Amino acid sequence: MPSTPFDEVIERRGTDSFKWDYTKQMLGASDVIPLWVADMDFRAPQPVLDALHQRVEHGIFGYTGRGDSYHQAIQDWLQQRHGWPVEKDWIAHMPGVVASLRLAVDAFTEPDERVIVQPPVYYPFFRVVENSGRRIVENPLHYDGHRYVMDFTDLESKLQQGAAMLILCSPHNPVGRVWTRSELQQLSSLCSQYGTLLVSDEIWADLVLPGHTHHCVANLDQESAENTITCIAPSKTFNLAGLTTSCVIIPDPKKAEHFKKEASAQEYGLGNVLGMTAQEAAYRHGGPWLDQLIGYLAETKDWVKDYLTPLHPQLHWIEPEATYLLWLNLNYLQASTAEMRDAFYHQTRAGVHMGSKFGDQGSGFVRVNIAAPRQIIREGAGEIHKALTILENRLDDKQ
Repeated sequence: MPSTPFDEVIERRGTDSFKWDYTKQMLGASDVIPLWVADMDFRAPQPVLDALHQRVEHGIFGYTGRGDSYHQAIQDWLQQRHGWPVEKDWIAHMPGVVASLRLAVDAFTEPDERVIVQPPVYYPFFRVVENSGRRIVENPLHYDGHRYVMDFTDLESKLQQGAAMLILCSPHNPVGRVWTRSELQQLSSLCSQYGTLLVSDEIWADLVLPGHTHHCVANLDQESAENTITCIAPSKTFNLAGLTTSCVIIPDPKKAEHFKKEASAQEYGLGNVLGMTAQEAAYRHGGPWLDQLIGYLAETKDWVKDYLTPLHPQLHWIEPEATYLLWLNLNYLQASTAEMRDAFYHQTRAGVHMGSKFGDQGSGFVRVNIAAPRQIIREGAGEIHKALTILENRLDDKQ
């Protein structure tokens, strides 16, 4: 394959990188190839870097508002990439999606009310519900042998019992689903029917792999718009997580006013001037870079599959439809999480994310971040191969 800007290996150790410098604290092992936390080992698009340099050269970073140009960049991006015409008044501003989820739970539910999540799912979903003193209700996803699907029969039974809110991950982390329009329509209709507010985390909306299309829930129809709060951010798309900038889109005027009032009360109003600069530049000029990135990620995904599958025929490969995350089913190994951690983190250098972190339904799985130069991914895949071999040999010994 020809070299691309994404092939450049950039040293991140010594930069207080959570991914590279904190593996001992997070994984219990220092000498691993980090394939866990969801950020990329790629530089942000050049127009973003240029905008940041220009803003830094100005040299003054006082209190800064969000002008019409900033809002228009968000509106144009959502219209052009997702066909969603968003009005300025719908947009609220937050430092991150997890903070937005927590504020939404606090603002629109009461203590001890029920909030539905769909595991295996991004683990902060559990945390924001529990830390708000609400009750988690699980509507587990069902694996149909090909991909994960929603269990609408179970969901309706949970909704009938009463739920103030459902938090959706769309596209889904970690299982990689891009929900179809019909799936989202059924989910939204059920939530509206039973008076359950739908909060949609769409942070991965821009990282959809070829052959799939993301649908914004709030853009399905008027009923969905009135009952949906959508959380977005440029952080996954353009590798800007450290700049703590995100948006919440709320078409219903009363809900939007209430959310903004709560955000102001908790002093979320000002934001990060460099984050705002980066977000506007990314949404205005980052499209070509993103298109190239998606092609690179798709090729990397295929390379990992072609490498691991012949070596480990029993490995259950779940084809991702979005994100830069692989969700690998290792239940054939009959290994505990402790055994998997030992094989991946201590006997080899495969710094994957244990699936059990994403709920009980993730036990026996690992999540693998492939958003890195292919040189790093090749090395990491080699370590995964070694870990799987160790676990397969251990299974043979057991039998």
